[in-house]
Amino acid sequence: MTLKEQLQHKIDNKTKPLGSLGYLEKIALQIGLIQNTLTPQIENPYMLVFAGDHGLADEGVSPFPKAVTAQMVPNFLNGGAAINVFCRQNGIKLKVVDAGVDYTFPSHDMLIAAKVKNGTNNILHGPAMTAEECITAISKGKEIIEKIHSEGSNVVGFGEMGIGNTSSASLIMSKICKITIEECVGRGTGHNDLGLERKIEILRLASIKHKKVNGPLNILATLGGLEIAMITGAMLRASELGMVLLIDGFIITSALLVAHQMNNEILQNCIFCHQSGEQGHKLMMEYFGAKPILNLEMRLGEGTGAAVALPLIRSSVNFLNEMASFGEAGVSTRE
Repeated sequence: MTLKEQLQHKIDNKTKPLGSLGYLEKIALQIGLIQNTLTPQIENPYMLVFAGDHGLADEGVSPFPKAVTAQMVPNFLNGGAAINVFCRQNGIKLKVVDAGVDYTFPSHDMLIAAKVKNGTNNILHGPAMTAEECITAISKGKEIIEKIHSEGSNVVGFGEMGIGNTSSASLIMSKICKITIEECVGRGTGHNDLGLERKIEILRLASIKHKKVNGPLNILATLGGLEIAMITGAMLRASELGMVLLIDGFIITSALLVAHQMNNEILQNCIFCHQSGEQGHKLMMEYFGAKPILNLEMRLGEGTGAAVALPLIRSSVNFLNEMASFGEAGVSTRE
């Protein structure tokens, strides 16, 4: 039997009706295949929250000022954000990555200083970053993954913080998925109707300006954020190292769109943790043919959807390893 057949046999012979643990059974099978074992484990899970500023934020695509990115990083480091709460609750190690915040932070044991530059350029006037800057961000993301993998982590979640990053994610999504800007754009951090109309108009102009851009690296460099580029690199390396990737919401999935263009086998390692309340995320899920674990109308970002889903992922591994089989329990199988 193949490993997949052995895993399925093990799942089917637990003391339960066939398929009665539903989606948990599919997750158990997937993690067993990722780790190439009949006894998969969740070991030393990490959450990496990548922060970066966006030049396009100067155009008012967010109701919050750009300074909020830099203000939120100390909140993460001091343990006060939602992602801190959920990571503490669920035994996840948290690191915050300065990918490109327009501020110089003092050193902190939770902070990974990986700044490429102080935020991206305004996409309305030119590319967000140069190809070299984008490649540097991708490389730094890979290095961060190599470090946590060397510390024994086999599961990594991705979070983000960056005022204006739903705009970059929408532009990337529109380009790769070939969907109109209007379908991709949501309210982000809470636009009213007028603000949403303005955001759509700005992104429509940006999309027209860069309509000839193609290829994943060029799309990422032209339309992305430094945090999105770094996440893309981190995802690619985590997949290469056989780690389980916990995919969060709209911005994280936009990075996955790019990573998938670079390596379409990456999806085998991805668990889609939740469907964001951000309008375009449902369409992203449909593009990948993915089924998210949760749909709680969350749209905070930070990796919160992934952190909340981890206990359910642990449950899938635990039932596979700890639940008795019919033979072990002396329970009769179906006739």
